[in-house]
Amino acid sequence: MVNIKNSVIPKYGLKINLDHEYPENRSGNFIPSLRIIWTLLPLILRYIWYYIVYKLKKKSVVMDYLILQRAKRMYGVPIGGIGSGTIGRGYKGEFCRYQLRPDICEYNTVEANQFIVTIKNKEQETIFQSCLSTYKRSSLKSWESLIDDRKCKYTGLYPRAWTEYDLSDYGIKLICRQISPVIPHNYEDSNLPCALFVWNVENVCDDERTVSISFTFKNGTGTRKVDRQSTSSSKAFSYQNTEGVILYHTIDKLRCSYSLAIKLNDNVKVSKCLNFDPNSCGANVWNQLKANGQFDKIVEKSHNAHIFGEMAVGVSGRTKVLPGLSQDIEMVLVWDMPVIVYPVTKKKYFRFYTEKFGTENAAVKIVDYALTRYPDWEESIYQWQKDVLDDVDLPDWYKSALFNETYFVSDGGTVWLSLEEEAAKDLKENDPRKKYGRFAYLEGHEYRMYNSYDVHFYASHALSKNWPHLQRSLQYDLRDFVSVELPQKFEQIYNGEVVERKKPNTVPHDAGDPGEGPFDLINAYPIHDVSNWRDLSPKFVLQTLRDATSSGSMDTNFVEDMFDTCEIVMNKALIYDKDGDGLIENSGEPDQTYDIWVMKGCSSYCGGIWLAALYAMTLMADVLQKIAEKDRYQKLLDSARQAFDEKLWNGSYYNFDCSLDQGKSIMADQLNGHWYLGCSGFGHVYPILPKSKIRSALRSIYENNVLCFCEGNMGAVNGFLTGQVDKVAIQSQEVWTGVTYALAATMIQEGMVEEGFKTAGGMFKSMTEKFGMIFDTPEALYGSKYYRSIGYMRPLSIWSMQIAWEKRKSATEPI
Repeated sequence: MVNIKNSVIPKYGLKINLDHEYPENRSGNFIPSLRIIWTLLPLILRYIWYYIVYKLKKKSVVMDYLILQRAKRMYGVPIGGIGSGTIGRGYKGEFCRYQLRPDICEYNTVEANQFIVTIKNKEQETIFQSCLSTYKRSSLKSWESLIDDRKCKYTGLYPRAWTEYDLSDYGIKLICRQISPVIPHNYEDSNLPCALFVWNVENVCDDERTVSISFTFKNGTGTRKVDRQSTSSSKAFSYQNTEGVILYHTIDKLRCSYSLAIKLNDNVKVSKCLNFDPNSCGANVWNQLKANGQFDKIVEKSHNAHIFGEMAVGVSGRTKVLPGLSQDIEMVLVWDMPVIVYPVTKKKYFRFYTEKFGTENAAVKIVDYALTRYPDWEESIYQWQKDVLDDVDLPDWYKSALFNETYFVSDGGTVWLSLEEEAAKDLKENDPRKKYGRFAYLEGHEYRMYNSYDVHFYASHALSKNWPHLQRSLQYDLRDFVSVELPQKFEQIYNGEVVERKKPNTVPHDAGDPGEGPFDLINAYPIHDVSNWRDLSPKFVLQTLRDATSSGSMDTNFVEDMFDTCEIVMNKALIYDKDGDGLIENSGEPDQTYDIWVMKGCSSYCGGIWLAALYAMTLMADVLQKIAEKDRYQKLLDSARQAFDEKLWNGSYYNFDCSLDQGKSIMADQLNGHWYLGCSGFGHVYPILPKSKIRSALRSIYENNVLCFCEGNMGAVNGFLTGQVDKVAIQSQEVWTGVTYALAATMIQEGMVEEGFKTAGGMFKSMTEKFGMIFDTPEALYGSKYYRSIGYMRPLSIWSMQIAWEKRKSATEPI
């Protein structure tokens, strides 16, 4: 039984009519100044050569700067659980983005993937039939979109969405409730490759109505060349309390099936279509539905026959609704693609859901399971979101942003894999990979590297807060990668030097390219020698501390598993302390996550993270009763803290670095280390930086990087120098969406609550209300016209705002 309060349309979320058009169409084709182009010219030329060579060899280009995806400004809540592939949905009703192949995001709108409504009057005359989307189609010309999009509304609050169709002119109102099993702390169901579509059909007239909702789907993902190479077939099924159709096919030679099904109900009659041509005019399907309100033996070829190319199937639910009453038609879509094979290593992995449902023909079992369990999922999602949505002290935009930005946990090219039996047996019992498998997601839809660790550092709060075992699983992988050596040589695109792909005793940048051989061939990032990056080692230590304390107390077993590796990477990083004051220095080349923004000598960004990591080491050494190690790190911290203050504090904020030309730049991210300690529960003790200086620096950032940039309505620009945006580098003049959320969290930690919500709110509202980039959040925004890298990981840092807010509300005294 569905709980009515759980299914009601919420007050908050993405709320727009289906005829909505966003006012500003931005582009990813930002062209920097001639001065910057001249500075980067050697890199640009090397990149073009790298690009040509890789394309000729048909190798994966992990960061494509030449063929950029333009934001389509059409997306709603995507469907699917975590790590088993996702399918995008447009707010106007389209199925329009596919991440079923683990190595690519396919921006295709598939016209045959559609819902159709048919309404008959008491005399069984069809008075209305229409597709339930407003997408302008180029195939299936007989299919009509006749709904009045001005009278139809969409609400998106990830992982659910509601579409209201006002068809009262024909006596009916429809509400489609879309549900995906993305449930915090639920590791059994959150990985399932499915979505529910619960159609509430309400009769608002004085006469009886017969209403059919039909659901059609084609093979593949809308990439025509690949879809035509598929061998497809279909069959009907009846299983437990469900009836439906399975479409068997392949996606890039990997077996997959789509299952469309309806839950049996005394008031709902189910019909099935086993095959139609999605490239035809569609008249056979359309006319049958219009005449009879159901599919009736629409089989253009035997359903037992294999079709080489494209084919589509459908299911339809028909119900009679009396005046003033309503009826639900419960539908599910399941995609079963259990095996992943990465192209270079040829290593085979099974998705995590196969541990429960098996590796063969799991689809029908998932269909029945999903249609049985979805009311429980809705209850769990409702309870997860309730405290935030009911909090009158939180701004309305934030209630949408927090959950809708979480889309990337599933929609980031994410894989959740079962660990192979041979590997699992060698793990310690407390290793989370043994029970929860392996988790990985892309840096971005266009930056195809798994678990880019410098960026995940920001985004990881979403996992730590909601799926902590997945975060720990990822952290154990990174721990094991530290000792790996890959002597294969590559030429850095940045400066042309030839270096090892992965040096031992270094934290990797990423877990590899899914177009190559991830988890084995780590460090796919081609621009720099990341073994010399200054921020990776302290970020590993800080994530260890945060994960160790995520349950509220220090997990000694976890710290013990990680401590030796933390010591290795910290000792390795100490070679960057050239003058022996305990504080590491930058190299004068981009050697951290701002990978084309140069830092020289001590920097507020890397230095601050380093101080926080030293403090973390004292805490972890203490809990393990390693007295000598604790004393050593405490002495380093005392010396480094003094050096940091003397070299960088200018009376108002911490300088960007120690250079003469750029040192005074106000960096939005200068308090990153303090922010992370706050997220871990230690910000209130001010262990690395004085409270007064933190608040002074935040005030400087707010007054300059926020309020003096786009009138405070675009977040915090990364750099601000001498009264204007710092244009020394491309990244200094960008707003990084994830950094803005982190900065806002730091402000909330420090009692600047209004400023924090204004900083993040201006950016989020501009992205969603003006640019239409919701569910497509980019890495970077510019003051006007442009963005960079759509669909990016770092904005998941918004969960640090929620962590800061909850800590603040639960504090016995104001911070």
